[in-house]
Amino acid sequence: MDLSTLTTEARNAKTTHLDRMSIHEFAITMNAEDQTVATSVSKALPAIERAIAAIAGSFKKGGRLFYIGAGTSGRLGVLDAAECVPTFGTDPEMVQGLIAGGLRAMTDAVEGAEDDLNLAAKDLGGHDLTARDTVVGIAASGRTPYVIGGLDYADAVGAGTISLACNAHAKISEHAGIAIEVPVGPEILTGSTRLKAGTAQKLVLNMLSTGAMIQIGKAYSNLMVDLQPTNEKLVERSKRIIAEATDCDAVTANKAYLAADKNVKLAIVMILTGLDKSTAAIKLRTANGKISDTVG
Repeated sequence: MDLSTLTTEARNAKTTHLDRMSIHEFAITMNAEDQTVATSVSKALPAIERAIAAIAGSFKKGGRLFYIGAGTSGRLGVLDAAECVPTFGTDPEMVQGLIAGGLRAMTDAVEGAEDDLNLAAKDLGGHDLTARDTVVGIAASGRTPYVIGGLDYADAVGAGTISLACNAHAKISEHAGIAIEVPVGPEILTGSTRLKAGTAQKLVLNMLSTGAMIQIGKAYSNLMVDLQPTNEKLVERSKRIIAEATDCDAVTANKAYLAADKNVKLAIVMILTGLDKSTAAIKLRTANGKISDTVG
């Protein structure tokens, strides 16, 4: 594999004396380099917007979102998938992250896994990938065989395909229906793509999952109305969300929270419409889970 043409592998002219920098100089330099990442992401917004629409389309058809990647890219996909459950109240099957080498690769390098062109196909096949699903292949280099094989398999079964790379003219872009390229330039520590490339990937994944979830009613105003109150902090946040969404006092919010069996979205609809739990639940289902469509 020829890495010489990849900007993510190039040496950064601004940090050739990295090992001799003071801590202060290092911090300023790294912070300055990191500030360029958001600008790079902004240039990819048209593709990101198309990707959000495609993922939301899968969700509306009952499909799922799969992230596939190796190393840091794979770990970021697993992280984003895991965070969808508490944030949006999704079933763990709805958004899944697959990493080359399996979950053991989250902490240990699995030799040769990312270079296996057929491994992602096996992983996706094991999850019964269908044409209703969407697969996002993530690779900082833009040429990881695991990702290429997975995107090709997804295309073969009719699933939607999206690629995310941190180099221009990435090879994985040729294997995806929607190609997102965010060239971030050389890292301050040569080849360490967990830095700017990893930050760029995290920013894009945040946009993909959050944007798609909003499209299917997982937010009301700017509030997380489908969060799961799994601990004391989230219970209090749930009640505060109910109060803020309905402009009611804390006592009313708590009563509605309990009456709705701790379902934040349902409690909000009950207060806004004055309906009982059963009727409000029916109205919410009719509106496909969008609170604004139950009260508009």
